[in-house]
Amino acid sequence: MTTPTSMTCRTLVELLTDYLEDALPDDERVLLEAHLAECEACTRYLAQVRTTIRLTGMLREEDLAPDAREALLGVYRAWRTS
Repeated sequence: MTTPTSMTCRTLVELLTDYLEDALPDDERVLLEAHLAECEACTRYLAQVRTTIRLTGMLREEDLAPDAREALLGVYRAWRTS
């Protein structure tokens, strides 16, 4: 149950990009960080997302196999047109 002073796991996931980009309003940031302090699953999820960002940031275009590159571009193109 969500109260004005709590946040659900689902809401945290929905707000995580804004949190990582430092784009959350202060009141939502406080609720998100309070949730993280109490929820081990969401804390692990945040760590996994940060690891993914760090590792993918190290990739170069030439590191991708041509078929993987085309698959990723296809997903991006489909997302853009939807």
